[in-house]
Amino acid sequence: MITPHWQHFEHQADIGIRGFGNNPAEAFEQAALAMSAIITELSLIKASSEIKIVCEEAEQDLLFVDWLNALIYEMATRHMLFSRFEVVIENRRLTASARGEPIDVKRHQPVVEIKGATYTELAVYESQGEWIAQCVVDV
Repeated sequence: MITPHWQHFEHQADIGIRGFGNNPAEAFEQAALAMSAIITELSLIKASSEIKIVCEEAEQDLLFVDWLNALIYEMATRHMLFSRFEVVIENRRLTASARGEPIDVKRHQPVVEIKGATYTELAVYESQGEWIAQCVVDV
């Protein structure tokens, strides 16, 4: 059993995100945290409002990109940031909740705007009992 966690990795002008978990859902949650951490310090985002996201894809790696792009869409259209995620994956269908709050530019001091998750370095796989979900996001 591993402790779920996340990390960034460098990729030219963009930023790679990587989530680690005991299953794909945990890895997806951690990657979403990594993505939010690109924008601002996670501790500044209050998890006061919840939105629901549903995605469906035949391939797990495509489901991962859809998940991240759905979050990016919600951030852009709702002008929100998210700091808590709960993901369930069953039969190629992802159902999730994202908790966060409206962007407060003074308090959050967003560093960048994420334009989208890409297929660059896209991978969702298991290695020695640990699930890893990663890709590069366009900033």
